[in-house]
Amino acid sequence: MSLPGRAAAWQTARAQNGVPAVAEHPRIHRILSPADGTEVAARALAGPAEIEQALERAAAAQKAWRRVGLAERMAICERFVAHFTANGAAIAAEISAQMGRPVSQTPGEIRGVAERARMMISLAAESLAPVRPAPVAGFERFITREPLGVVFVIGAWNYPYLITVNSVVPALLAGNAVVLKQASQTLLCAERFAASFAAAGLPEHVFQVLHLANADAEAVIRDPRVDFIAFTGSVATGHRVVRAAADRFAGIGLELGGKDPAYVRRDADIVHAADNLVDGAFFNSGQSCCGIERIYVDAAVYDDFIARFVETTNAYRLGHSLDPATTLGPMVNAAGADFVRGQIAEALAAGATALIDEARFPESRPGTPYLAPQVLVNVDHRMDVMRSESFGPVVGIMKVGSDEEAIGLMNDSPYGLTASVWTRDIEAATRIGGAIETGTVFMNRCDYLDPALAWVGVKDSGRGCTLSRIGFEHLTRPKSFHLKKAP
Repeated sequence: MSLPGRAAAWQTARAQNGVPAVAEHPRIHRILSPADGTEVAARALAGPAEIEQALERAAAAQKAWRRVGLAERMAICERFVAHFTANGAAIAAEISAQMGRPVSQTPGEIRGVAERARMMISLAAESLAPVRPAPVAGFERFITREPLGVVFVIGAWNYPYLITVNSVVPALLAGNAVVLKQASQTLLCAERFAASFAAAGLPEHVFQVLHLANADAEAVIRDPRVDFIAFTGSVATGHRVVRAAADRFAGIGLELGGKDPAYVRRDADIVHAADNLVDGAFFNSGQSCCGIERIYVDAAVYDDFIARFVETTNAYRLGHSLDPATTLGPMVNAAGADFVRGQIAEALAAGATALIDEARFPESRPGTPYLAPQVLVNVDHRMDVMRSESFGPVVGIMKVGSDEEAIGLMNDSPYGLTASVWTRDIEAATRIGGAIETGTVFMNRCDYLDPALAWVGVKDSGRGCTLSRIGFEHLTRPKSFHLKKAP
């Protein structure tokens, strides 16, 4: 189909999504900082012709890229990491300006990108090597791992680099081309990725960025040149992604919501548990898929744990993202903050008790992205704050009397991304972890991805896997060779 014909098809696809046809001229998206409402940047959204061109170029570039040796692909990805980290200070400041995380904390994301990318590079040779079954006389048998083709990555705003690198680097290592749509709040992050890959010598069009309206993103998902979709975001949008791909057999990886629990046993180090769980609950203003949103504490240590938890929480300083003294920044927008305020209000009306005085955090005001951290006790699972994802700086804490009670409450959720057990008994943690419906079990830590391990969710937390050796399996397909030697 000609370029004008493809463009017309895109207009039709948009109309099918309930979006009126538009002229082929830029639509502008403006990034407004949640810290103060100032404009960080403005970018034109891609139109039909630009989208068509990007997909056509990606499909063509991938055919050449897959023939590049793995050693060279690994070297390019290493150079990508070097360029990216060399520009880390500027990139970290941009993260804070775009989505509100304190500037004192964003450098950790740069280090995390390097850690994850280098882990996947180190695993690539073994993970992508042919699989050879036991030899049979007269035959040569092996399984190769073939790249899928074009991978469409839809990134998230809360950890715009950490989440995106999970799919982008292994996809490229495996021989795929990548088209990246970054979340609208953090569009600059996609451009930083592109600049670093260009500096690393990645062949042209193997990695491309498209700034897209949602309807256009759904049309990309339906395009037959896209072979895999990697999406991170809400459960509701995850369902839209699946529906958009329903008429195709493209693979889909989904990292969705979480309501991650922690269980503090009576043998735990209470100071260590409380301090780390405060960080797990309130880092990034609670805007983490694997952040701690509910805690169950053994009755024998409940009072001591609560006292330390509240003391540590009260030490936070809520303020402007670019103030180095800030330890808790604004949420990404006022709507998200008001949703959490609503959860807190509903819980208080149902009998919960708030342990944090909001007056200690004068920046916290209704109708703004600024929200004080809150600790709720006297909560139960009839309350929305203990059932639905909050994605904000609030945590509910319940007293329990046994491991079995804790396990039952931890599993009483539609989500299953991570769960943490705080104990000195590794056998108990292993036993309890085996009974929890979750993708990752932590002991004495939380809110962290070890890139050597599979990152996976169960239930409404998603499907598929990133990171580890297993992550490569979702970005390749097996191809069997059964060769009979000549007599």
